Amino acid sequence: MAGAEAANGVAVTADSIDPLFNQPVIEIEEERSEPQPHRYVHGRFAGTEARFSFYFPPADTYGGRFFHNTYPMATTADIGPFPIAFEVAMGDLAFTLDSGAAYVQTNNGGVFRAAGIDPAIAAYRVNAAAAKFARVVAARLHGDHRVFGYLFGGSGGAYQTMGAAENTSGVWDGFVPFVPGCNHAIPSMFTVRMHALRVLRMRDCFPGIVDALEPGGSGDPYAGLNPHEAAAFREVSQMGFPLLGWYGHAAMNSGYFSNISGMIPAMDPGYARDFWQLPGYLGSDPEAPIGQSRYRFETTVAAIDPGPPFAVTLSDTPDQDAENAHLVVLSGGAAGASLAAARTSGRAITLIAHLDPATLAAIAPGDRVAIDNSWALALETYHRHQVPVDPAYYGWNQFRGADGTPVYPQRPVQVGPTGTSNAAGSVLNGRIHGKVLMLSCLMDIDSFPWQADWYRGAVQEQLGQGYADDFALWFIDRAHHENPMTAQARTQVVSYGPALKQALRDLALWVEQGVRPADTAYQVIDSQIVVADEAARRGGVQPVVTLLANGKQRAEVRVGEAVSFAGKIAVPPGAGKVIAADWDFEGTGDFGDSAQIAEPAEEITLGGSHAYAAPGTYFAVLRGTSHRQGNAASPHCRIQNLARVRVVVA
Repeated sequence: MAGAEAANGVAVTADSIDPLFNQPVIEIEEERSEPQPHRYVHGRFAGTEARFSFYFPPADTYGGRFFHNTYPMATTADIGPFPIAFEVAMGDLAFTLDSGAAYVQTNNGGVFRAAGIDPAIAAYRVNAAAAKFARVVAARLHGDHRVFGYLFGGSGGAYQTMGAAENTSGVWDGFVPFVPGCNHAIPSMFTVRMHALRVLRMRDCFPGIVDALEPGGSGDPYAGLNPHEAAAFREVSQMGFPLLGWYGHAAMNSGYFSNISGMIPAMDPGYARDFWQLPGYLGSDPEAPIGQSRYRFETTVAAIDPGPPFAVTLSDTPDQDAENAHLVVLSGGAAGASLAAARTSGRAITLIAHLDPATLAAIAPGDRVAIDNSWALALETYHRHQVPVDPAYYGWNQFRGADGTPVYPQRPVQVGPTGTSNAAGSVLNGRIHGKVLMLSCLMDIDSFPWQADWYRGAVQEQLGQGYADDFALWFIDRAHHENPMTAQARTQVVSYGPALKQALRDLALWVEQGVRPADTAYQVIDSQIVVADEAARRGGVQPVVTLLANGKQRAEVRVGEAVSFAGKIAVPPGAGKVIAADWDFEGTGDFGDSAQIAEPAEEITLGGSHAYAAPGTYFAVLRGTSHRQGNAASPHCRIQNLARVRVVVA
């Protein structure tokens, strides 16, 4: 960054002056009362599209700190939700104010993914400029004082947070990246899922896989799979897809892949051709059934919706699934273009954002086009041809020979580091400046959990054996990347949001008082993160819940026969006390039966009884809630976990 290179090699320091974002202009400053009294300060950096918002608590509750939320797709500087209403893109003002903290947010300069723009602007430069100015405003409002700052962000925001930790010094004191990826996550975390979904859906294998992994199941998800299916499931599992994450297979798709599906053809345009023709690629293997899924359907353009987003209505559509397929233009001004589809709805094909506007403008009604899934199928195994040189990315070890070299042909470009640089401002290396408390979810199907362990290793390599003085890691059980709490999801997962809030408070305690948070203890087995069954050995922040039915994980009873449930909820040492327990005996997602807890405690045991009125297989659920101070009335930091047990009713 011109004009801001510091002596210690980081791009931004507490004293550096950004050449673009150095003239803050306050446009609004006013007292607000909701959700509780605070002073709102909103403004911009002169001559730019960068905007910031600060929310300061009153003097009697202000603790001399700010929490700063970031997410790449932020289009506003005001507190979330951002365009996607997931917890990775949201803050909580009431929690922040109750924590004695001001809240800081920017719009990242309004330049995310803008062509030709320094990615560091959205990654950390605008955020850093706003953080510095927040301290100036804090001094004006509350007098000269030490202001502690903490940056946090999830998913793409985790890349921003890690990038800021590595490329700045003295701007923030600590960082909470949550549900993080690694330098090679994109596109591989999605392509390997796409491959497994297609192969294992052909014979509807997922119900059997899920049943085997549920409590009281066989424990063998490979039972009944043919060699092609077993290979696909092994591949996705050794890449790190969490085994329990398949519970939602029926509604599962390629996830965030559509956001990047145009990136690979642009960077590696010859890949699909090579995939279908050259040895070493799945498409050229005569024994692989993938060719049976390939199709090309020709039709014409009926109408254009210039959007945004840009959409094409076709005269007709194929019977096959067109997800992730390409729209190939055969005639007209855009002839020869192959454009990735973001989604389909009836005869309408919405193309991915960020395509060449001139190409889109050249498409017209009457043009001949084809829906072609050659690229979509080829991309399913792109990760095989993107093996990182560094073996620390052990999810790819399955694609290395005994001598450590890749067993498949490798492409001339590696897409992952480019995507990371665009989000983080640089390729991540682990050289952090400030304390980092990282939070990863054990059922995260979008950012596989082992990537948090990879970053821990990168930090250790950079900082040496004393790295733990500045880095801690929590794994959150029974939680995933997003929190769309459908009825089914409520029986399987809990929100990581309360743990994230506690992470911010614990990070502040670590920085300001030297109280280091306890790590989660874990093992890595075939790229799967495995945590201990007992709270005292697991550590971290989350309660551990266990549950048995008639003394086992599987109970077999008759209609009307009472089942005896025995549960235990235990909190790791120093992590708090159990404040609530809720039953969902029928596994419907309705926790209507709350257990009475006489006094919050570090461990409680409880029992329940339930009789089932109809035959079938049920999964009863016990959900436990803990709080650091054991305050059952607090609305914040109510950290949960759950356990399931199988009941077969005849």
